[in-house]
Amino acid sequence: MAFGDYPAEYNPKVHGPYDPARYYGKADVPFGQVKLGELGSWFGRRNKTPSAIAGAVSRAWWRWQHKYVFPKRAGIAPFFQLTVASMTFFYLINYTKLKHHRNYKYH
Repeated sequence: MAFGDYPAEYNPKVHGPYDPARYYGKADVPFGQVKLGELGSWFGRRNKTPSAIAGAVSRAWWRWQHKYVFPKRAGIAPFFQLTVASMTFFYLINYTKLKHHRNYKYH
């Protein structure tokens, strides 16, 4: 699969129009239903290649878009979510500089 191609599992005759938020591979047990004893084998069945990780991130992005940005009456939630995410990201990348400005009580 090259960049921009459909997934190999996608069949337009079976699945209909392509949806970038849907996983077309073999269905597996959702993470919320995995028992602790089966956790190792569940992670072992995951595809850990860079293209699979990029596909998972892309599907998550599209699911977020379909839920919060694309509805007819989209609210202000996506703006707050992006604001909080960017604030957290910039706090984490600047943490080493910010920790030197702590106020300590000496006594």
